[in-house]
Amino acid sequence: MRQFAIAGIQMKVSAVTSNVEMMKLKIDITMNLYPWIEMIMFSELCAFGPLTHTAQAIPNDFEREMQAKAKQYGIWLLPGSIFEKSEDKIYNTASVINPQGEVIKRYRKMFPFYPYETGVTPGTEYCVFEVPNVATFGVSICYDMWFPETVRTLVSMGAEVIMHPTLSGTIDREIELSIVRAMASINQCYFFDMNGLDTGGCGRSIVCGPDGRVLHQSEGTEEIVPLELNIERAKRSRELGILRLGQPLKSFRDHIHSGIFNIYQPNVETPYLDSLGPLIKPTRLDKIAELTIKENQLEQEVATTHYKGDGTI
Repeated sequence: MRQFAIAGIQMKVSAVTSNVEMMKLKIDITMNLYPWIEMIMFSELCAFGPLTHTAQAIPNDFEREMQAKAKQYGIWLLPGSIFEKSEDKIYNTASVINPQGEVIKRYRKMFPFYPYETGVTPGTEYCVFEVPNVATFGVSICYDMWFPETVRTLVSMGAEVIMHPTLSGTIDREIELSIVRAMASINQCYFFDMNGLDTGGCGRSIVCGPDGRVLHQSEGTEEIVPLELNIERAKRSRELGILRLGQPLKSFRDHIHSGIFNIYQPNVETPYLDSLGPLIKPTRLDKIAELTIKENQLEQEVATTHYKGDGTI
């Protein structure tokens, strides 16, 4: 039975100075404490923080430094993501580095956190990679998981473990924890979600197994999360069902060509979705304007109701 050891790094992230040297130190500490680790993952935008002015072309010095660390310890390394500048566009891009220090994949986040992650272009290609004799892994970034189709697609491509660097510092983190559990269970996969701290997030990283049960959940402090995964659990879940009960992947497979998912077909009209209006950031001014309109309407109704017709109210 093949075990595979992954360590997630939940660390403080600065938006004003580089975090690369601290990342390198965290790798050194992790491999000193847990030399049995075979893969390390950091949180989204961990290296340079969440501001797009740090965008740079790839490949670059940061990626090369991470390649050197992966080769030094003979580990798989997912160093979170950075803002990538490509011609006139900016992407949120994560690299996958193998134990030989080679970049084997790069993944561009498909769903930037609009309307807040402005100026970032969505990626269009999914990312899966093989760890030989272990499993197929998929890469997803933060807001991607709010769209179940992304994880379902990775799993349909064979992914048994989803690596999910995230940057979540908002009050919806509690909701995200439930989404991780749901994605793990309905897709019968391991889900490794690592968040940052300070400008890199509010922590509370979480790892779930293929039955949706929490294997580990961090709090709001720096932490190394070393876990040994039994990949066979994902395979058995898909073969025999979650807790020997539901088999959602097989049921999805058996219905995928039945036509019941017609919403995804080309040229299908979606009038309700179209009626929701543009994707905008709510503002206080919008609320004030809305209240002012309602107040004016109310005053007009009151005046009309109580006007006596002789010039008095």
